Amino acid sequence: MQFSVTFRHVEATDALKEYARERMEKIRKYFPDPIAVHVVMSTERGYNHRVDVTMQLHNGLTVAGRESSESMYSSLDLVTAKIERQVRRYKDKLRSHKVKNHLPSVPWSHTVLAEGEASRNGQSEAHAAADDAIDPAVDGAMTDEAVSSTADGAESPGPGLAAGSIDEPIPVALAEPKVVKTEQFHADPMSVSEAIMQLNLLHKEFLVFRHDESGLVNVVYRRGDDSYGLIEATAPTS
Repeated sequence: MQFSVTFRHVEATDALKEYARERMEKIRKYFPDPIAVHVVMSTERGYNHRVDVTMQLHNGLTVAGRESSESMYSSLDLVTAKIERQVRRYKDKLRSHKVKNHLPSVPWSHTVLAEGEASRNGQSEAHAAADDAIDPAVDGAMTDEAVSSTADGAESPGPGLAAGSIDEPIPVALAEPKVVKTEQFHADPMSVSEAIMQLNLLHKEFLVFRHDESGLVNVVYRRGDDSYGLIEATAPTS
């Protein structure tokens, strides 16, 4: 087993590294070699001890888990138990799964975006424009009499207001979203059931994969009612 440990904002000790190796060896018995395991130990907000584990299996599948607690040793125990539960659930499928070489993987990227602030033509300036429409001489002195009634009962704008300025919508120019980070991945060929298994082994909310029969890129995702959703791409018609 290829084993590596990364310490982030944590004192690197041989005792922690050896304990992590022992925990991972407990899971290794479920898989045939070769297998690569990477353990990352880090601290969150100075007191949460977090452990991230990624296990690359011989058949191309990946098993992952993450746990946090007040102790790094406790986090290692928790993440080991978490991964072991999933591995036991799919033990037979994991051993029978084979790499599908008849289709190449498809590269794809995942980008995290943040909504951009409105530009000079955006909402903040639109509000300023609305304020500018009021005559400074009467600004702050508006009363219910600012809108007067004409003889026929129709309302007319009060002093300092342009006709229609209240009801007309102010255009808002939306700013382009900001890119927070971008990660590169690949969509491996697999069946829908295999994709759901891989989704659970990674503890993710969605998984992009290449359908092993159609060859098209699909997405399987976790729904709020403990079921799964499937987004299927269709081949373009000529």
